[in-house]
Amino acid sequence: MTTLLPRVLRALDRFHAAHPWDHNAHYHRWILRQLPRRFGRALDVGSGSGDLARLLAARATSVLGLDADPAITARARELTPATAPVRFVVADALTGTPPGPYDVVTCVAAVHHLPFSDALTHFRRNLAPGGTLVVVGVARARSRGDHLIGAAAVPANVAMAWAKNKGRAAPRPASMTAPTLPAAMCFADVVRDARRVLPGVRVRRRLFWRYTLVWRNGGRAVTTTGPS
Repeated sequence: MTTLLPRVLRALDRFHAAHPWDHNAHYHRWILRQLPRRFGRALDVGSGSGDLARLLAARATSVLGLDADPAITARARELTPATAPVRFVVADALTGTPPGPYDVVTCVAAVHHLPFSDALTHFRRNLAPGGTLVVVGVARARSRGDHLIGAAAVPANVAMAWAKNKGRAAPRPASMTAPTLPAAMCFADVVRDARRVLPGVRVRRRLFWRYTLVWRNGGRAVTTTGPS
């Protein structure tokens, strides 16, 4: 068993290298279901290659994509039609965000690159009354439950990789070329700090090593396009 496990892990690594798929993009449609059918200004923090920003642009008056990496931001600009109401800037999320308020703030697989509580506080301050914050995050596995959920995701991950690539080898999508960092916080710490900064926040574990966070900024009611 001690020699079998490393062989299995190496085989999985080779498989996923040949059949990559974007775990973050998997949640883009779910993000849209948390948002109004139409809204004004949107801010996408850690916008990467701009996939989510372009989806938001179909509903928003304007979208600002913000990322600290110049190379992936340049790629986002290349992939975005000139007619889309989207602008991409290279900036630090906590110090370089153009002034709000924003009706929607999204952050996918980027908040763990930032001081967590400071980032949520910053998002809250830039969110308009009645606005919606949606985060898809990555947490470090620590508890037995964390590891069990991660193990349960392995066969689903293989099946998804095979289906999305139609069984063929494929290059990595542009969205997967951005620099990444491992998560430092576990899920329990994420929940604790999120509840302290954002009263009434909804935080849930998700498949494929992700969690989601949704918070409404009081004020008027927000009509979403589907179930949570």
